[in-house]
Amino acid sequence: MLLLYISYEWSYNKHFKNIDRIYSVYDNDIMSDRITTNSSYCTPNQLASTIIQTVPGIEQVSRMAERSDNLIRYKQNAFNRDIIFADPTFLKIFDFTFIKGDPLKALSNPNSVIITHQTASILFGKEDPIGKTITYENRAELMVTAVIADHPENQTYRFDILIPWRFLENESPWYKKMDWSDGALNTIVMLKDPQQFAAADEQVRKIFKQNTNDSYIEFFLFPFKKTHLYDQFENGKLAGGRIDQIKLYLLLAACVLVIACINYMNLSTARSEKRAKEIGIRKTLGSSRQALAWQFIAESLLLSFIALLTAFILLETALPYFNNLLAVNMAIDYGSYKVWAMLIGLTLITGVLAGSYPALYLSSFMPVKILKGIKGSGKASLPVRKILVVVQFGFSICMIICAIVIHNQIGYMNSRPLGFNKDNLVQTSRLGVLKDPAKLDLFKSELIKSGAIVSATETTNGLTNNYVSTEKIKWPGQLKNEQVAMQIRFSGYDFTKTIGAKMLQGRDFSRSFGNDSTKVILNEAAVKAMNLNNPIGSLIRNDDWKETFTVIGVMKDYNYSSLGTKVSPLLFFYNETDPSTIVMRLNPSQNITASMQKIKDLALTLNPDYPFQADFVSERVAEKLKSERLLSIFSNVFGGFAIFISCLGLLGLALYIAEQRSKEISIRKVIGANLKDILILLNKDFIKLVIFSNIVAIPLAYIIVTNWLQKYDYKASLNVWPFIIAFVLSLLIAVLTVSLQTFKVARANPVDALKYD
Repeated sequence: MLLLYISYEWSYNKHFKNIDRIYSVYDNDIMSDRITTNSSYCTPNQLASTIIQTVPGIEQVSRMAERSDNLIRYKQNAFNRDIIFADPTFLKIFDFTFIKGDPLKALSNPNSVIITHQTASILFGKEDPIGKTITYENRAELMVTAVIADHPENQTYRFDILIPWRFLENESPWYKKMDWSDGALNTIVMLKDPQQFAAADEQVRKIFKQNTNDSYIEFFLFPFKKTHLYDQFENGKLAGGRIDQIKLYLLLAACVLVIACINYMNLSTARSEKRAKEIGIRKTLGSSRQALAWQFIAESLLLSFIALLTAFILLETALPYFNNLLAVNMAIDYGSYKVWAMLIGLTLITGVLAGSYPALYLSSFMPVKILKGIKGSGKASLPVRKILVVVQFGFSICMIICAIVIHNQIGYMNSRPLGFNKDNLVQTSRLGVLKDPAKLDLFKSELIKSGAIVSATETTNGLTNNYVSTEKIKWPGQLKNEQVAMQIRFSGYDFTKTIGAKMLQGRDFSRSFGNDSTKVILNEAAVKAMNLNNPIGSLIRNDDWKETFTVIGVMKDYNYSSLGTKVSPLLFFYNETDPSTIVMRLNPSQNITASMQKIKDLALTLNPDYPFQADFVSERVAEKLKSERLLSIFSNVFGGFAIFISCLGLLGLALYIAEQRSKEISIRKVIGANLKDILILLNKDFIKLVIFSNIVAIPLAYIIVTNWLQKYDYKASLNVWPFIIAFVLSLLIAVLTVSLQTFKVARANPVDALKYD
């Protein structure tokens, strides 16, 4: 199951035949204190044409921009759909499966459009969509020229509708006027040969300086096949990303499998005395050690294949719940030879790995000694079995500690103040007539009057998302060549009041003070970055806009992007039209369902052409912890399996030792030892093993969790409690497991063990 998820993540975008030649253009913002890498919407409009003209080895280049929840209408049917705007070369870079239409001509007209099969079914039902006209945002007619197959879920660029880039330029002419430092779109490159990457990348890195004589931005090529798993950069260098979790899942899968293999070794060798005479007789009759070894490996392989069949049943039963838990749609492709090769290969490796030690050990018995009735033929393997148990429990203790630390970190990030009140906060896109400031004011005032909300404001791109950053902010006392990347956010009146943030100095944007279009609010991080002692009244210049703004307030930092990393410098500008999201604070004294219904009814009354959609900010915040929660679930579930399997191994060793010492225990009971003495005698050796496992595992677990916590700026303190809990829990589990067997042996009638001696 773990390998299935790893395969799902690893195969992102790998279905494109040209994936080894496709590259995204990223940029490094080279600031005075650090280098910040931007991976999306970081390139200007003119970069694509410059690359194709000046960089050798380039076969295709395409510009690309995504838009969510755009209104698409056909006759009386209207739906919000996800759209991508791209050049026709986009279809040469990515080989989508065409159901209808010609990929060479599908985007040749600015008002043409390609739709997915699902979108075609929603809009047109059983009608042939080719040649039909749909309406974009109630203002532009687009003709359907092709239908493509629905995208797999493990694909980075997923869309319902694909529209030519020229249409976007006609809709938004400012794209043609972009400066080289403006980042508003993605640029995608396909090389003629992947061997030309180094030369092409070197040329792309020079483009910004060649066209501006500045060097504070550097474009570079990044392999598109790595974009999903490698998404973290530190100071301009690749620093990992989702791949780190994939490695952890792979390690977890390997640990569980190794622990199970160790179990088989322990249980097989524990049965050595029962099979000793069989081995002696076979050797006497002429069997070689090699033949016996292969027999035991064959037995292990047979059990491994039976386990594979059992695993299929368990997997098919559990997979729907697993998919629901992870919000994915994974399935085993039984028609794929690669899947069968992997499964059979895994089964063979497991069988051989698990059976190798028992095969070598059991086949080494000397027939003369065995057939003379010499006992304790398995004692020589006892130290090895103890080592295997230490390894097993070492893995399990590591997993216990990691699971506790992950749980603590998630709890810490959940409980840490965000800097705003996420509860009862709802956001919806500002669409249609609500883009008109007068209509928006009417919408907000009517909702407040109805009692559904207590306040409302506008912001850019949703409350919990980044927007755009700029390096062209100037401030008093700025050092020569000092540049700091800062986030910019447009907002409306009552922003602080609505989201529940705190003003540390000055005021929020307010109607009471007239027009605030020349004012700016800074967050704490921006004040620190600018080193402003008295920020109120300071003049801040944005060279991108060639305008100067007066600081009227300082807002306490709030987490708007990641819950585990420091808040970036952020500047708020007042704007009536640009904020794309309406944020509303629900009335806590009213029923949430009733309030949401009032909002929906009024939105549809004012904006009947647009389906109403809204989401709770608290849900968006929860999504920020998705990867951590996933890791926590895997650690708990599969760590629990590992502990359970380790207990079976310990039980097997206890069974073996109890059998070896049954006569000793009987004699001790005859001469007066009580049940308590016998239990202590049998358990103390196992407790020593578990203590030694802790001595080995705790330093290893400390290194693992310390490295994992390094990626968070805000992290829970790593104290001794996870290690103490793991130590106590492992001892408790071991004592309970062993006592199940030793209690039975300790209570046995000594006559049964001694009557033949």
